[in-house]
Amino acid sequence: MIVVATADFEVYHGVVNELRDRGTTFTTIEIDDPLPSETAVVLTGAEHAEDFDDAGVPTIVADPDDPRLAVDKALGTLRGGDGRTVIGVDPGRQPGIAVLAGETVIAAFQVPIADAVDVIRGEIQAVDAADPVVRIGDGARLESATLINELEAVRVELVDETGTTPYLGTGARGMGDVLAAANIARREGDPIETREIEPTAGELQVIKDRSRERSETNRAIDEALARRVASGELSIEEALDEHRNGD
Repeated sequence: MIVVATADFEVYHGVVNELRDRGTTFTTIEIDDPLPSETAVVLTGAEHAEDFDDAGVPTIVADPDDPRLAVDKALGTLRGGDGRTVIGVDPGRQPGIAVLAGETVIAAFQVPIADAVDVIRGEIQAVDAADPVVRIGDGARLESATLINELEAVRVELVDETGTTPYLGTGARGMGDVLAAANIARREGDPIETREIEPTAGELQVIKDRSRERSETNRAIDEALARRVASGELSIEEALDEHRNGD
């Protein structure tokens, strides 16, 4: 069981809310109270960290500004096992992202492609992951190449995503990309450092059409700029800026 023991209101409020949001069983005690016999891990604030040195169970110090990190570590302690952090990504304009510790999904996101790399890096840092791996589906060629080429200093695998998108029943609309990302995370892929893609005429036209949709003057970028967007060198907004400045 997780035990919360702190006199710091901000720490208490943060970790208790985080634990409740996760549906986690826990209990709280006063600092001077004895630990329950079933205690598996203690969550406390910095000022009381040394109070539990002789408790015989792991003690995790929570930062009031980042209670999630402490809760993730506590849950990781309870899970045991190898607990390797694997991040699965179902690429696309709004990639689904699933973060797994062992076989447990501990976080999930769906964000614009421009924000995906920052989210992935942030999750690796947030869970203080040792030997993490990012597994990216191969279905959306241009988007997967962009993500692979921007991720550095982390192991990346390219995964055959065939069959990873589940059937969505009533009430599950909009969850497909995230669930696919979780399935991608569970499937080993081939290590990859860069992915060079030659965009097809159809893919370039899609980029031009998107730029027209976002343009205030209903004008599309030219093919040269579309190729730079396809390679990940520019976002569509940056390409539109260059297009306007070149007029």
